[in-house]
Amino acid sequence: MSLFVVQHKHSPENCPARDKQMAPMLLKHLSKENADQAGIKILSEAVIDGGHSLHLTLEGADKESVNRFMQLFAQVGSVEIYPASKCETVVDRGSC
Repeated sequence: MSLFVVQHKHSPENCPARDKQMAPMLLKHLSKENADQAGIKILSEAVIDGGHSLHLTLEGADKESVNRFMQLFAQVGSVEIYPASKCETVVDRGSC
């Protein structure tokens, strides 16, 4: 499993938390059970208050599997996927 940091952004006008149909669907999508079915492990998730920005730390087989998992969020805004490493790995290899 590879490590990824994912950033999703949307406009205030397009905020899915305000949509009574979309909001529960997004929460269900981020459930452990659903992520497990997609081969994704959610290590952390946070929304920047007032920033309309969701940040996830995920483990997945590859960037494409993470991209597939994030397609629901791509429908309402941007999704950026960054390959990442734990600090210990970066120190061991001597470079970010």
